[in-house]
Amino acid sequence: MRAKTKTQTAEAVSGLIARYLSHLKAERRASAYTLRNYAITLDRFAAHLRESERLNLASLDARDFRAFLAARRGDGASAPTLKLDLSALRSFFAFLRKRHGIDNDAIAALRGPKAKPRLPRPVSEADAEQMIGRAGVGDDAPWLRARDAALLMLLYGAGLRISEALSLKWRDAPFGETLRILGKGGKTRDIPVIPALREAIEAYRPLVPFACAPGGPLFYSARGKALSARAAQRMVERHRRALGFPDSATPHALRHAFATHLLSAGGDLRAIQELLGHASIAATQRYTKVDAERILSVYEQAHPRA
Repeated sequence: MRAKTKTQTAEAVSGLIARYLSHLKAERRASAYTLRNYAITLDRFAAHLRESERLNLASLDARDFRAFLAARRGDGASAPTLKLDLSALRSFFAFLRKRHGIDNDAIAALRGPKAKPRLPRPVSEADAEQMIGRAGVGDDAPWLRARDAALLMLLYGAGLRISEALSLKWRDAPFGETLRILGKGGKTRDIPVIPALREAIEAYRPLVPFACAPGGPLFYSARGKALSARAAQRMVERHRRALGFPDSATPHALRHAFATHLLSAGGDLRAIQELLGHASIAATQRYTKVDAERILSVYEQAHPRA
């Protein structure tokens, strides 16, 4: 039965959003990426409710949610972005029902826009190696060059998300035979450490010019703070431009490369799922399509009868 609630004030709605985001961070251990995107969506939704004077969260109907999504579409939001918006709203209202007794059936029945599934866009093995090599040269201080090479090697050699790589602590190194990673949803997984990765980390650590506490970050900025995801992304952007690589050569593309190259070498799909920390095998199966497309491309270029 839908809860009988009075109309919330704008401040009350904002307070509920703040509690939900705190829940996501502290209890669900959501990634920084999820927290940022959900916060943006819910702030926009709260502004939409204020403008339409529809602040009773329990009494919102399908038309209210559709009006918000239509406004987002009018602002240029793509189908994948609208699906993310709807996912944020569903999660928020599930939290409201469970923690605050605010029940809304309309959001559960709403269907999102259909989006054409996008395949991962990995970089090639040669391009990944070239990017890591490029990071080790240049005009930066030697410790910064070593840092960049070690970070890129973590993404490509261990398949980590950028947030996972940057969450590593100084005490996590030197690496042993495996590296334990805390991933999405607070789930841990063990990643085998290849010699090249171990060597890259060990080349970097002695060069860091700061007093590094065991609980401090493994990767430092030039100012001695924890390296941010945005700074890491800018570093990759700088190297890919220098090499003439496309914009798709992102930190995540190195993680994609880790998966597709393992698959090409005969890796088991379930094992790759575990290494990537995917909750569903369906997410990992996308790489089989990437590998099939790569094989077809090679065939068409090389076979004399193609």
